[in-house]
Amino acid sequence: MYRTHGMRNSPENEAWHAMKQRCNNPKSQAYKNYGGRGIQVCPEWASFEAFYRDMGPRPSPKHSLERIDNERGYEAGNCRWATLIEQHQNTRYSRFLEFGGETKACAEWCRELGIKPSTLCDRLKRGWSDEMALGYR
Repeated sequence: MYRTHGMRNSPENEAWHAMKQRCNNPKSQAYKNYGGRGIQVCPEWASFEAFYRDMGPRPSPKHSLERIDNERGYEAGNCRWATLIEQHQNTRYSRFLEFGGETKACAEWCRELGIKPSTLCDRLKRGWSDEMALGYR
């Protein structure tokens, strides 16, 4: 018997389907960066209903599915809806700096403090501490 959740063409269902393709389908273009390196979908999320129960509705059209810890798989507690800017800051290649008791990606600090990314990179290449590189005006 076929059950339906009534959300077949929803953005949440599309995100769920794309997640499964990245992790489970070797013919998927993204497989090498997901399933090919061991990223898996937790067994509970084999059903869309369980995925939606844990993730809830997508907050806006600007949000998409993101893993918080990029070395772990897709599971409740390691996934969130994030904007493109948030996702770009959360990659295997992002560098994080601590300043004023907070840790953020370099790009986020640059936007927040009005520092040019090239300036920050130059300071860090010269061996400046995080605090010096971000706090020097």
